Amino acid sequence: MTVLAPRRSALLLLSALALGTGIAAAQSKSGEIRIAHIYSKTGALEAYGKQTQVGFMMGLDYATGGTMTVGGKKLVVIEKDDQGKPDVGKSLLAAAYGDDKVDIAVGPTSSGVALAMLPVAEEFKKILLVEPAVADAITGEKWNKYIFRTGRSSSQDAIANAVASDADGVQIATIAQDYAFGRDGVKAFKDQLKKTRIVHEEYLPPATTDFTAGILRAVEALKDKPGKNNKFIAVVWAGATNPFNALAAMDLDKRYGIRVGSGGNILPAMVAYKQFPGMEGATYYYFGIPKNPVNEWLVANHYKQYKNPPDFFTAGGMSAAIALVEALKKTNGDTATNKLIKTMEGMSFETPKGKMTFRAEDHQAMQSMYHFRIKVDPAFPWGVPELVREIKPEDMNVPIKNKR
Repeated sequence: MTVLAPRRSALLLLSALALGTGIAAAQSKSGEIRIAHIYSKTGALEAYGKQTQVGFMMGLDYATGGTMTVGGKKLVVIEKDDQGKPDVGKSLLAAAYGDDKVDIAVGPTSSGVALAMLPVAEEFKKILLVEPAVADAITGEKWNKYIFRTGRSSSQDAIANAVASDADGVQIATIAQDYAFGRDGVKAFKDQLKKTRIVHEEYLPPATTDFTAGILRAVEALKDKPGKNNKFIAVVWAGATNPFNALAAMDLDKRYGIRVGSGGNILPAMVAYKQFPGMEGATYYYFGIPKNPVNEWLVANHYKQYKNPPDFFTAGGMSAAIALVEALKKTNGDTATNKLIKTMEGMSFETPKGKMTFRAEDHQAMQSMYHFRIKVDPAFPWGVPELVREIKPEDMNVPIKNKR
């Protein structure tokens, strides 16, 4: 019989313990699916980010039947605040993939942050599911195969609003934020108009609070144009401050026959819409419009938990969560990137907006939009968007811009 020296015995024991610890850690890791949610907890788009976070967590709960597990693996969500800053978002995503060993990332809120994050997903060869940033470039010229998006694109916004507003003789001046969201939105809107003419484009800093000068320039471009009820200022704006109160205070319809148009927005911003009864546009979501079981669950449970209805980006967050869970169910919890990509390309899934489908060519979620008309209802503090018609995916020829 061989007798081991005490020192050698101790070394072997330590090695065995270390090996056992490593195995336990690997087993613990293999029993989890780690998801980074990077969004604007703070900053100009904080309200949007919070809604997305609430919707995302509710969506995980809904899609997993309350178990927060898929394929026997626990879903672990790691939240990070990009503050709406591209450099911060980029570094947080790298840390999530590298240090936190996340399998998938979701976010961000800002288009500028998203564009900075795209190359990081490609570098680490991990999926980034974009929600709710909208710039066309995300699934366009800046896209790579690791990028999917449940959020709508600027083109989807623009096509839907063009359907709602394009008519002979209509002339529009636009007021938009001077960054990717605003400029992409106006460009996509222009590209889709067949009859309407854009006579002026006004771009203002994203944090603008005094809109007077910008509005006056738009008015100057429109006021002497001929015709009645055919002149509009179209607003493409996101964030806590917006030009609607300033536009209402100028009483432009009465003075110059200039009306206001815009797409949908979060409920606090739509309080200002009450000043524009009859205003038409197209929206991504309003809780009272879609009629389907997923939206019914979201509305009922949001009222139960938060005593108010779900908002614009709550639905988006839930859609992103459902998409991820559905993909993971199909792979039985396997997070191998190439397997997930193959699974998600062309995949359809049910959301609060009804069915979405990831287009294989650019991974953009094809989805319905809603042509609305604003009604003033004393029961609600905001202007209520009443459905004119659902604009279905097949009604929108959304261009593929990634040159894949």
